[in-house]
Amino acid sequence: MDSSKVTIHMVSSLDGFVAQKNGDVSWLQSTDTYEKGISLSDEDITKFLEKIDCYVMGSKTYEHALELGWPYGNTPVIVLTSRALISDKPNVQFYSGGLLDLTNNHLKPKYNRIWVAGGPETVKAFMRSNLVNEIILSIMPVVLGDGQLFFDYVGEEQKLHLEDVTAYSDGMVELTYAVNID
Repeated sequence: MDSSKVTIHMVSSLDGFVAQKNGDVSWLQSTDTYEKGISLSDEDITKFLEKIDCYVMGSKTYEHALELGWPYGNTPVIVLTSRALISDKPNVQFYSGGLLDLTNNHLKPKYNRIWVAGGPETVKAFMRSNLVNEIILSIMPVVLGDGQLFFDYVGEEQKLHLEDVTAYSDGMVELTYAVNID
């Protein structure tokens, strides 16, 4: 039995945008306060991130992560791209083949917790290929009104099962869904 799990994790505004049209994500830092919400310590976050075996992302998300200060540490990162990109990070690999081959022949044999970190085109490609086991959507307390959508035109209905809801002290709400539940 396959014990690997492919998780999409995205952060969006309440109206479903992952970035403003110009790519700005400064709104991700919430100044809201929700007294009933939980707070995470740096230790909690570190323990959680240590459970992720590898990240998969598109090239635009990769370039944006470099600009923001590279939050992925030494965890393996697979960047989907058709461009000839290079990296000075030994844990970064570039991949330009099909998602089924990547996931089933390269990632699942090596990694148990595979996280698809974006962007929207990469997320939709994984969804369309029925490769996703779980979606974790963190909703920030902001309405952007316009920008880059998290989901649009995935192409087919997919059943989800709500597994968990967590409210945080900064007003963010995290929804965890199992995918393709019949």
